[in-house]
Amino acid sequence: MNRSIPFVLAIAVAVPAVQAQQPHRDHVRYEKRYRDPVLKEMQDRDKKLQEAAKEKTEEILDAIRAEKKAKRENRRKLRFDMSAIPRPAGPDAFGTKVWHFPPTPQYLTGTCWSFSTTSFMESEVKRLTGREIKLSEMWTAYWEYVEKIKGWIARRGEQEFGEGSESNALFRIWKRYGVVPRLVYEGTTAEDGRFDHALMHRRLKAFLDWCREENYWNEKVILTACRAIMDETMGTPPSTFTWEGETFTPRAFLADVLKVDPDDYVSLMSTLSKPFWTHAEFEVPDNWWHDASYVNVPLDVWYSLILKAIRSGHSMVIGGDVSEPGMNGFEDIAVIPTFDIPGQFIDQDSREFRIANRTTGDDHGIHLVGWTRMDGHDWFLIKDSGRSSRHGKYKGYYMYRDDFVKLKMLTFSVHREVVEDILAKVAENEARLAAGKAAADESGEKK
Repeated sequence: MNRSIPFVLAIAVAVPAVQAQQPHRDHVRYEKRYRDPVLKEMQDRDKKLQEAAKEKTEEILDAIRAEKKAKRENRRKLRFDMSAIPRPAGPDAFGTKVWHFPPTPQYLTGTCWSFSTTSFMESEVKRLTGREIKLSEMWTAYWEYVEKIKGWIARRGEQEFGEGSESNALFRIWKRYGVVPRLVYEGTTAEDGRFDHALMHRRLKAFLDWCREENYWNEKVILTACRAIMDETMGTPPSTFTWEGETFTPRAFLADVLKVDPDDYVSLMSTLSKPFWTHAEFEVPDNWWHDASYVNVPLDVWYSLILKAIRSGHSMVIGGDVSEPGMNGFEDIAVIPTFDIPGQFIDQDSREFRIANRTTGDDHGIHLVGWTRMDGHDWFLIKDSGRSSRHGKYKGYYMYRDDFVKLKMLTFSVHREVVEDILAKVAENEARLAAGKAAADESGEKK
């Protein structure tokens, strides 16, 4: 037994020695990535091919861009030699002329409608009160943007949203928001004082398009965002202001100082697409609110009212097409050349033909401020905020010949006292039409 004890102990000691042995464990480490030289060569070759293709594409595109630039720079506009056309010697040659402030350029905006109608109303204030007060064009443009955005929301984006509008938009805006002097609201935050709505309009349009895509129509939120964009470019319009030592709201300034009533102004058109001697809608995109208060009369009546107004000391705001070869700012005149249509053939039909085929469009609003008769033609002095009116001798002015007005102008707005007899005839005709319709409806019901 004693001899067996060491053997057992030996075994007991050996067992722990076997348990202490650990299994082999592998360990991770970072090594530089191996790039297969064959694949690397192929990838490098592809990269060079891509770079060469890119360089070739850029070379081609550069050539195309240069070609387009050269075409733009060499682009020509259809004109004709106007040197033989007799014309007034300039604005001073117009014996009949309505007082107005010097022309104001609209620069890079589509707000001719506000510049022309504001100028017209400045002349009206002078005519009615004797006061010469320069008014803010951008005040009206700002609130017209607001109203246009509201309409766009209400119609879920199915509405025109451009910079343009119509002259009678000013009357609608003034009734709701009043008006302020130019010194109170310049309407631009630009250091150089020039008007530029290009970027502002793009941002507004992009935001509104996003709202439509997302079906988001919260008017309060949308208006707040849009006005923030507008304020950055146009400045924030004031709710009250001080004028000649007194505090006014814009609406009080309109009523108490300017003393003009927006309801006293009437817009007239001449088109065969609507019944004559009725009120109707002027169907152009810039009439985005579908105003149907235009008085539609035959062309001879329409033109005679222009003559009646200016000869009696009334100016007017007039609008129509200015994209014609017979309109040339470097020459300061607008006429209809004989290769378009000889003057003696201008009538309701030739006018309507151009409206229908859209060669006469609603492009521009201007202020008609003078008249003279020369070489068998009526000539009209036009105050114009557009750039082309500053290309010639008489900065901010054009001289329109009668044929251009008859064929290419579409509407005008004037004080109602010029057209009271016309309004009476329209009211009588519409009452007769209403009575006839009522009788026909009654007869139909009996049957």
